[in-house]
Amino acid sequence: MVQILNTKKDNLISAKISGKISKNDVEKIHPLIHDIVDKGKKVDFYFEMEDFHGYELEGLWADLKVDSAHISDYGKMAFVGEKKWQEWAAKATDFFTSSEVKYFDLKDKEQAKTWIGQ
Repeated sequence: MVQILNTKKDNLISAKISGKISKNDVEKIHPLIHDIVDKGKKVDFYFEMEDFHGYELEGLWADLKVDSAHISDYGKMAFVGEKKWQEWAAKATDFFTSSEVKYFDLKDKEQAKTWIGQ
C-alpha cells in the first residue's frame, strides 16, 4: 500500500509504503510524476518503507513501465527502510539511474527528510 504524504517541496513525491505495492498504487504516483515533469522539474522521491514486503506482480510490471518511461526525469531519491534487502534495492536503483540515491535506516528518517529537502 502506498500512502501519499504532504510535502511543501513542489517537485517531491513523498510516500509511506507498507505491505505489497499493487498496480493501483503505482497508478496513484504516475500522475504526480507528470505534474512535476510538466513544470520542467526533476522528480525527487522520499519513500518510507515500514512493514514493506515488495510488489504484487502487476504492481512490479506497472512500476517498471513507469520507471523506464521517466528514468531521466528523476532527481534525488531517499529510501528509508528497516531491512537489509531494502538497502540493497536502493543500491541497485542507484546503479541503474543517474539520480542521486541514498538509503537511510528507519531510525534516521529525519536525516533523510533533511537530505531530500522535505
